[in-house]
Amino acid sequence: MPELLVLIPFTAALLCFILKGVLRSLAALLGASLTFSASALLAADVYQNGAIRISLGGWDAPLGIGLSADGLSVIFLLLTAIVGLMVSIYCVPFFSGLHEQPLARHFWSLWMFLWGSLNSLFLVSDVFNAYVVLELVSISAAALAALSGTAASLRAALRYFLTAMAGSMAFLLGVGFIYAQAGTLDMFLVGSSGGDGPLMAMALGLMTVGLIMKSALFPFHFWLPPAHGEAKAPVSAILSALVMKGSFFLLLRIWFNVFQDSSLTVHAASVLGFLGLFAVIWGSYQAIIQSRLKLIIAYSSIGQMGYLFLLFPLVLTTVDAAWKIEAWTACVFQAVSHGLAKASLFLAAGNLIQASGTDNLRSMRNIAGSLPMTTFTLALAGISLMGLPPSGGFVAKWMLLQSILASGQWWLAAAPILGGLLTAGYIFKILSQAFVPGAEGACCKPVCFVMEKAALVLAIFSILIGFRAEEVIFLLTDRICAANPGGFWP
Repeated sequence: MPELLVLIPFTAALLCFILKGVLRSLAALLGASLTFSASALLAADVYQNGAIRISLGGWDAPLGIGLSADGLSVIFLLLTAIVGLMVSIYCVPFFSGLHEQPLARHFWSLWMFLWGSLNSLFLVSDVFNAYVVLELVSISAAALAALSGTAASLRAALRYFLTAMAGSMAFLLGVGFIYAQAGTLDMFLVGSSGGDGPLMAMALGLMTVGLIMKSALFPFHFWLPPAHGEAKAPVSAILSALVMKGSFFLLLRIWFNVFQDSSLTVHAASVLGFLGLFAVIWGSYQAIIQSRLKLIIAYSSIGQMGYLFLLFPLVLTTVDAAWKIEAWTACVFQAVSHGLAKASLFLAAGNLIQASGTDNLRSMRNIAGSLPMTTFTLALAGISLMGLPPSGGFVAKWMLLQSILASGQWWLAAAPILGGLLTAGYIFKILSQAFVPGAEGACCKPVCFVMEKAALVLAIFSILIGFRAEEVIFLLTDRICAANPGGFWP
């Protein structure tokens, strides 16, 4: 079953490259639907029966390539499947009439290739193949960012590509140090062999720096606003909701599987916590002062990603196991709710840009009268980002604040409190324009009903997951990979 999640999107990418016109879109939709179904079936299997680990070609570790699906994997696979399916549905009318233009001709194959690479990243169980699929993700994501074809988008995509390559080289150096120390590349075998020593310290540092560059953690966020702001709306949704989560997922694997017994992580965890706190405040402030809708949402991603890095000091420096589990669950829940809400916001922004011809906020006045469904979508997604009940963002931030106070690291509480207020500031800045009377016919171009519905479905999901936290907690506590029993748990 796990191998289908890699095979299906890669096959769809090949078909999209070969086929033309409407057939290309149909092949992509079929691939997206089958990948979504396979992800749901795998998640149900892991939920009911526990973690799955297979060795491709019959070669066991350390010689073979292994795929591992546990609770953490299937949560990110499901996030990718939901967002991926909605983005694919959105893109059919978005690219309607542009089948033979370079933008539409290359989008579908690159997107399916990226989806397959992300699924591979969430399933891979050795650090070298993690580097390989991480490269595939970066290359295809940078290519998608450049599809707009404007000078600004090409510059932004090139900056993103060079930053991603620098991060990949740092990660690869870390892989070399791990192999020199442990003699194996399997994540779980390396983790069980111990993670101390100068070579392992160098590996941890290099791999962490490489991954936080790809995750756009402050101060390595410089590439994100232009890349997300200049890309087409569905590409921005993919980059923010999924690609950034891929590098963060791998960081979790490296820290809590490969270096699970290392004393080095305890000392470095506070550094990531401080950077996460600064990212929340800086990214949210920058979002408030922007005048372009897509730049507001792009800077918002920097702030929202900062919450995720509070996990490291909370898990690795807290004594009480119950609060460790709560912090772990809170940050993963934040990753999921942010992915759904941010994808919804970018797709809604695409609707507004299509209607008004620009993403300048002042040109989007009275959108509530012209596009009520899109306005409602912006409000729902904003509720989750702000952390208002009963959204998934509320559940994540409430658990995060509880674990912060229980751990005694009160300085981290500035992130959910001040970050929530700043988030409300830029969300209300967007919505305030919705009810301001504008010029007659300023926002009158039609927007396809399917495009509005796709964005709305993601926003609704970001609210509904707040009612189903139990399943997520179960997957994160009882369904961690059997090959690594207990993981980081005490």
